[in-house]
Amino acid sequence: MPEIVELNVGGVHYTTTLNTLLQEKGTLLCELFEGPEGRDSLAKDSKGRYFLDRDGVLFRYILDFLRDKALNLPEGFRERQRLLREAEHFKLTAMLECIRGDRDARPPGCITIGYRGSFQFGKDGLADVKFRKLSRILVCGRVAQCREVFGDTLNESRDPDHGGPDRYTSRFFLKHCFIEQAFDNLHEHGYRMAGSCGSGTAGSAAEPKPGVDTEENRWNHYNEFVFIRD
Repeated sequence: MPEIVELNVGGVHYTTTLNTLLQEKGTLLCELFEGPEGRDSLAKDSKGRYFLDRDGVLFRYILDFLRDKALNLPEGFRERQRLLREAEHFKLTAMLECIRGDRDARPPGCITIGYRGSFQFGKDGLADVKFRKLSRILVCGRVAQCREVFGDTLNESRDPDHGGPDRYTSRFFLKHCFIEQAFDNLHEHGYRMAGSCGSGTAGSAAEPKPGVDTEENRWNHYNEFVFIRD
C-alpha cells in the first residue's frame, strides 16, 4: 500500500497519507485500509482512486480531525447533525465524543427575535398578490450567545462594545431580512422556541408619511419570538 492515498469521496477528491487514515484504531477507515482484504473490497474510479460513497464535502472535517486530534469547525457551521452521522458511519469514537461534548457544553440562555413588517402588494394586474416585507430583524440577548448563533450575519453597529461578552443588549440586528434563516441558526445551536407574540394588523387613520404606500401602512405589524436553550 503506497504511503500517499488518493480518495474519491462522493465525487470530491482527496489526497492524504495512509498514516492519517489509520490514526484511530477500530474505525471503518482502519478496516478498509489497514489490510489488503479491506482495500480489495473498495471500488475505484476511472483514475484509480478509492471510492467511498459518502458525503464528500463533510469528509474534509473527518480528515482534519484525524490529523489534528481536534474538532475545528468554521464559524456558523450548519451541518453538525450530518457530520455526526458521518462520524457514526466511520466509527470515529473520539470525534463523536467531541461533537456531542461540544453540543452539551453550550451554556443555557435566552435570545429574543423581533421584527416589524408589512405586506407588499403586487402591481400590474397582480393586486391580489401579497409579499411579506420585513424592514429589520432585531436580536436581543447575551452578547456572547448572540455572536455564537449569528456570527457574521450580526450587525453590531448600533451597539458599540462598552463591556465584556457577558453583558446583555437589545440593540443588535441582522444583516439580512430572512426570518427563517434566523430560526435555522437558533435551532442549529440548540435553541427552541418557547413563546411568541404579535401586534396583528394595525390600521391607522393618520396620513402615512410621504413615500409610504397606504395599503402597506395599513398592514404594519410587530412580532417577537423567544428562544431558549436549556
